[in-house]
Amino acid sequence: MSGIDVVAVDGSASVQRPPAEVRYADELRRLAAADEGPRPPGWVLSLTAARRFIVGDQDVGISRKFVGDPSLIDRALVSLATSRGLMLVGEPGTAKSLLSELLAAAVSGVSTLTIQGGAATTEDQIKYSWNYALLVAEGPSTRSLVRAPLLRGMAEGRTVRFEEITRCPLEVQDSLLSPLSDRVLAIPELTGPDAMVFARDGFNVIATANTRDRGVNEMSAALKRRFNFETVFPIPDLQTELALVEAEAGALLRRSGVTAPPRRDVLEVLVTTFRELRTGRTARGDAMDRLTAVMSTAEAVSVAHAVGLRGWFLRGEAGTAADLVSCLAGTAAKDSPEDLAKLRRYLEQQVSWRPGDQWRALHAARHQLPG
Repeated sequence: MSGIDVVAVDGSASVQRPPAEVRYADELRRLAAADEGPRPPGWVLSLTAARRFIVGDQDVGISRKFVGDPSLIDRALVSLATSRGLMLVGEPGTAKSLLSELLAAAVSGVSTLTIQGGAATTEDQIKYSWNYALLVAEGPSTRSLVRAPLLRGMAEGRTVRFEEITRCPLEVQDSLLSPLSDRVLAIPELTGPDAMVFARDGFNVIATANTRDRGVNEMSAALKRRFNFETVFPIPDLQTELALVEAEAGALLRRSGVTAPPRRDVLEVLVTTFRELRTGRTARGDAMDRLTAVMSTAEAVSVAHAVGLRGWFLRGEAGTAADLVSCLAGTAAKDSPEDLAKLRRYLEQQVSWRPGDQWRALHAARHQLPG
């Protein structure tokens, strides 16, 4: 077969990352079948079943999908059952998008009604646009209307996800005001009953925003009032973060054709390094330079993936801490050239005193940093 193969999102091996409702379809079916709790109008699961889907339940084979405070999940689900939207804020890489995807899948059974915010995002991409060939031929009609995620979510009673909302211009953000407050979306080009779309039970909005973007396009006070804000914090515990990086990196490596699992001792060096560069303090309490680049758990997973790929495809093994130096350079030097100098000082001053073969390998490979 030549050209590009078009593959349906059915959870098959050829799809790089199916949505949550496909990846965990069996768990959602089992939870729904056994769910006897009261459900908010329009929800596919009760709050208790939705919570179990996200935080896991080993007794019935439901995997844990989000590592964080379970009370955050409770508050988020309660917010989505109200008339207010849910705003997830936090540092980059704290799994806000993953959490919004899981929440949407648990509440609506669909997580793909997603708006990706950015400087070029327009109201058309949020609400609706037109098939211009039909528009010219027939004039405005429901046939020529192209429904964007917000309109579809309101009409179908689904959860709409708005990623990186503060990356959008203020006037674009404020297009959510009427749908969130009055639960109605006007289509002035149409007439009669088609000119107004009223939200059905189950509709709500989950938005995400990075705290590092604060001040880029600050939300209006009117829009803030229509959201309940919840902060997603970084993982505070080393062992919990290490286990998460090991699981996620292992899955990515298997997907990439690597049969050797990541080495635990290498991952421990990686996660410890990320945590210290993120906080500006070593494990023994020494103060050090903190990087301005995002040294999040998500970035640690990406670096662990790269270390495993480098070791496997170049040498046929799982990768070592020496590979970590080369893979760290691209992560540390994203925001400021000073970060590369800080990383070099860290490798020279804060690594040599630590015991273990992988720490020694990391220190010995410090000269591989570019520049």
